[in-house]
Amino acid sequence: MRTVRGWFQETAGGLPRTFWYLWTGTLINRLGSFILVFLAIYLTQERDFSASQAGLVIGLWGVGGAVGTTVGGTLTDRWGRRPTLLTAHLGAATMMVALGLARPLWAVAVGALLLGTFAEAARPAFGAMMVDVVPEKDRLRAFSLNYWAINLGFACAAVLAGFAAQAGYLLLFLVDATTTVVTALIIFTRVRETRTTPTGPVVKGAPAPAGALRTILADRVFLGFVALNLLAALVFLQHISMLPIAMGDSGLSPATYGSVIALNGVLIVVGQLFVPRLIRGRSRSHVLALAALVMGVGFGLTAFADTVWLYGLTVLIWTLGEMLNSPSNATLIAELSPAALRGRYQGVFSLSWQLAGAAAPILGGLVREHAGNSALWLGCAGIGVVAAVAHLVSGPARERRAARLRAVGTTVTPVTATRTPAPEAAEAAATSPAEPVRVGS
Repeated sequence: MRTVRGWFQETAGGLPRTFWYLWTGTLINRLGSFILVFLAIYLTQERDFSASQAGLVIGLWGVGGAVGTTVGGTLTDRWGRRPTLLTAHLGAATMMVALGLARPLWAVAVGALLLGTFAEAARPAFGAMMVDVVPEKDRLRAFSLNYWAINLGFACAAVLAGFAAQAGYLLLFLVDATTTVVTALIIFTRVRETRTTPTGPVVKGAPAPAGALRTILADRVFLGFVALNLLAALVFLQHISMLPIAMGDSGLSPATYGSVIALNGVLIVVGQLFVPRLIRGRSRSHVLALAALVMGVGFGLTAFADTVWLYGLTVLIWTLGEMLNSPSNATLIAELSPAALRGRYQGVFSLSWQLAGAAAPILGGLVREHAGNSALWLGCAGIGVVAAVAHLVSGPARERRAARLRAVGTTVTPVTATRTPAPEAAEAAATSPAEPVRVGS
């Protein structure tokens, strides 16, 4: 009993309340994250779009996400984390309902574009807020806890959505919108602004440091890391776009796809809390290289899958790579981001996911239609090998850069920001933590 209590304290103890409010919002939001998981099936089976048209719509979601993360990163630094999160969540909930009601291809495409813009605009603000409030020594476990919540919600959502779709796909859109609104309410009532400045109090509305974009574009170490994440994301996001179509071609139902893909969330829920201890003290470059290789192997084996258990096995393999990749990725991006440009760095890093979100379904659909299913998945394996080698080569430069930023160690002062008044009890809860908190997405 003492051992279990000690493990729990080491895993989840000592983190501030603000972290747990954000963690709760993440869990609730992910419990209703039905749409992107089942969008490819919805478009091809319910709307009768072709695989190429479905890929185009999902790609436009990614294009919107690229715009959203760019704008969201700028607003995060200039306007603040909290108002950016609130605006993004409420806009996403509105567009979720609009997309569910859209019928013509052009309306579905526009709805996906706008939904991607709002949904992903929240990512830089959320990431920056977590870095703001979680101290460096606790970030690995905080990111792992948040990632655990994401996948607990995802596992439940994938299974529930498969059955809820039988009652009508519109229900999926409505539930997803509702959980997004609930998350916004948690932020509205429980989370205070966390934006900081390295030089003292900032005048309300003051711009971010001049030359921010130029600084990021000149940061070759950071951009190299972003490029490697783009490669990994191109492979990983095939599970949303091409995997459900491949399983459908194998004669498997949407409910079966939901159950198989839920294995991803279940494995992470069971094992992710132990990952920080497993990788603690190990070279992040080696961990990231191994993660890329394992993900590549898992997706590559999909070329030979044609039954439920084989598809399930491939999901379990690439999930192991995902579990290794996520916490190391999250802590490294936090250490490579200068405090004054934290939102924009988070935005540019998130941009790699959005570019992959736009390109993965389109490229996957083209490769699948013109070169065949096997070529698509074996190509994913090849990309995994390339990414693994690149992590080993570029890792030392990233660690030197992170060490230099840690040495700078500028003192930060909270920004005085105008915010919507919260209930007195909520205000006390939001301001009470003495330690910073941080969670990864």
